[in-house]
Amino acid sequence: MTPLKWFHSFLKRYRGLMILGLFLTTVIAALSIVTPYLSGIIVDDVIQAGNYDLLPRLILCLLGVTLLTSLLRFLYQLVFETASQGLLYDMRGQVYRKFLEEDFSFYNRTRTGDLMSRQTGDMEAVRHFISYVIYAVYQNILLFAFALLMIFTINAKLALCMLTVLPFTALATFLQSKEVKPAFQRNRNCFSSLNTLVQENISGNRVVKAFAKEEYEKEKFQKENDKFRDAQIRGSRVWMKYVPIFEILSYSLTIILMLYGGYMVILGEITLGDLVRVNGYLWMLNSPLRMAGWWVNDIQNFITSIEKIYSTYSEEPSVKTPCPEQAGNHGQDNAGDGSHPRIHGNIEFRDVSYRTDGEDIVKNINFKVKAGQTVGIIGSTGSGKSTLMNLLCRFYDTTSGQVLVDGKDVRNMDLYDLRDNIGMAMQDVFLFSDTIEGNIAYGRPDCSFDKVKHAAVMADANHFISALPEGYDTIVGERGVGLSGGQKQRISLARALLKDPSVLILDDTTSAVDMETESYIQEQLKTVKQDCTVFIIAYRISSIRDADQILVMDHGHIIEHGTHDELVAAGGYYANAFRNQYGEIPQQLINRQNKNLIR
Repeated sequence: MTPLKWFHSFLKRYRGLMILGLFLTTVIAALSIVTPYLSGIIVDDVIQAGNYDLLPRLILCLLGVTLLTSLLRFLYQLVFETASQGLLYDMRGQVYRKFLEEDFSFYNRTRTGDLMSRQTGDMEAVRHFISYVIYAVYQNILLFAFALLMIFTINAKLALCMLTVLPFTALATFLQSKEVKPAFQRNRNCFSSLNTLVQENISGNRVVKAFAKEEYEKEKFQKENDKFRDAQIRGSRVWMKYVPIFEILSYSLTIILMLYGGYMVILGEITLGDLVRVNGYLWMLNSPLRMAGWWVNDIQNFITSIEKIYSTYSEEPSVKTPCPEQAGNHGQDNAGDGSHPRIHGNIEFRDVSYRTDGEDIVKNINFKVKAGQTVGIIGSTGSGKSTLMNLLCRFYDTTSGQVLVDGKDVRNMDLYDLRDNIGMAMQDVFLFSDTIEGNIAYGRPDCSFDKVKHAAVMADANHFISALPEGYDTIVGERGVGLSGGQKQRISLARALLKDPSVLILDDTTSAVDMETESYIQEQLKTVKQDCTVFIIAYRISSIRDADQILVMDHGHIIEHGTHDELVAAGGYYANAFRNQYGEIPQQLINRQNKNLIR
């Protein structure tokens, strides 16, 4: 599908309104020929012939035409504006829904500013085209055609003489359209870059201030602003080069009329009233010629915007729900609300590898987890810990191997069924500009306040929330501004717990809380129902020491696998991490593990 065909799929929903608007435009264009025609009659039959009795009726007719034209003009502008707003509403909604369906890879390679400019500047160009450009171009074409037709009825030679400007107008229009499209593409690209820079600096203003880089960011903004200004100027120079040409061509019609038309009046080939009529039709010829450059600009701006919107919209996610026959019936019990089937939580990674941008992130990962078990994952930064959970949630697809949930490959499961059964407290905490209650209840917006409070209690967040001036109704601000790192982590944990998930993933969730709070949270997690499988990614040994099994990762491999006691006694990476955090390993722990090995 081409961008224009995609746009037409939206436009045809408002076909009735567009046809009505074009019909009204046609009537207005037809009425435009009445005033010059009556003006000619006034000159010939009233002023020169002396039939003054006709004057009141002609004036009333002129007033009636003016009032009717004004009414119809209001109606067609209302029709086109209604159609443009409706189309924009549909298009913006569909594009936004498509953004939500895109996978992580899409957002990794697409700048936020680009996406924002698609939903703002490019959408506005589409609205402007529907609400104004379509009827303006159509109306001016009709005005030109009707005026030319009326001049032909007055005198064919005069009409043909005035047509000599058309080839030059067509050539100028063609040349301008070729130059203006690349200019608009540069313009939109520079606007996206500027939008991205502003968005990043607003979101990261605390980092900018922390490193005292205000002047540096001002210089960066100035450079992008200069590029955008230069692109705007280059684009303006294109139409500035051609607008004088269209102006000259339009004024040449006046010269032709005055010279050749006046000469024909002297020769008696046309009357003075005919010359007045043609002069009245002259603006109907001038206006399209003078505005041709503007219409080319607006049309090319519209085409560029549609192409950019569609190029983003048409990207298909690599991770998506399989077709129904592949997904099949999961065969699981229904969830409590009956909306998604509930999984049990048996997890298996079978020869899993994931590669991106030519780099192996994880390689040959194998482990099994029974429903209800707790798994700790530890390792150096960049070792692939979070990637394992991203593959489990199917934020990315494995390069090779299988991630199995209850014996079923996640690639054959419905994405929404899978993710609705997983509660995740992410490493990078994001809170919406909403109340604390709204943030906690994000995954279950219809749940009762008591459940929200219970989840907050489990996450050790209730006491500080209750101490806030408005309690759970406190607006936390964008990205949780106004809360400490530990408070945001606990709200994120409460949000994950409230889902009552079959699989709970805690990605470095307690790194910003004190040891006492961490201990409390761990005790609360033990009260989570027995069939909930828990994955804990952490750097602190204290966060995972009680796990049923612990995975130690390094450079994308599982280098150690066992319980806390087994790994400490093994004297490897885990034991060294334990020693760094707690000092020397107790000898009795090593002796106890050696006895277990002898047995």
